[in-house]
Amino acid sequence: MSTITLSGIPDLTAAVSVPRLAAIEYPLGYLLGQAGDRQGQRAVLRSTLQALATITEPGSVVHLPFEWPASAGRVNANPPQTPPIVRYLMRHPWHIPNFLSRDVPCP
Repeated sequence: MSTITLSGIPDLTAAVSVPRLAAIEYPLGYLLGQAGDRQGQRAVLRSTLQALATITEPGSVVHLPFEWPASAGRVNANPPQTPPIVRYLMRHPWHIPNFLSRDVPCP
């Protein structure tokens, strides 16, 4: 079964060697778009699935052609809890270069 990852932080996501990656420049937590924007969310999903169908090289990255609309205003993208990967990297900042070079450390 083919898989693809949709990510707003493609460098970090690529560091864990996902098979295919669709990158999008949306705020974290809003990867499919604004709440209630069904048309926009479907467009992102369709583009992600299209990327899945067209990527032939393992580890390839496709940048989706979407921009966060200025009319959406400022988004509070601060999660109520810090994501686990952020907590880990805050405690182990020397591992950041490893993640970016796709050399993920074992726990």
